[in-house]
Amino acid sequence: QVQLQESGGGLVQAGDSLRLSCAAFGRLSSTYAIGWFRQAPGKERTFVGAISYNNVRTIYADSVTGRFTISRDNTKNTVYLQMNSLKPEDTAVYYCAADSTTTQLRVGVGVNFWGQGTQVTVAS
Repeated sequence: QVQLQESGGGLVQAGDSLRLSCAAFGRLSSTYAIGWFRQAPGKERTFVGAISYNNVRTIYADSVTGRFTISRDNTKNTVYLQMNSLKPEDTAVYYCAADSTTTQLRVGVGVNFWGQGTQVTVAS
């Protein structure tokens, strides 16, 4: 069992940066790949990116490549989503999730564990 808790959301201006954190709790939490998803108002939840359990592999959605970076510190059981050059269309609730591989997270079907989400609002 893994529990996830996001933090770091808020209201920023277009072009600003923001860093989200995902704290993972549970005996085997460091063995899971962690992904980030987002859900804008009235839209489906979409994949943002993911990182493997051992920091070797990261993958991103095309819409955030070059602007967002995922990293993890397994000594703190925390995964970070650094978001730069934010745009109004990045406004959404951001969720972290845990599953066995980054590929499984990209597919987004049957993902085992989810956080509660944190709101990010980017004003124009």
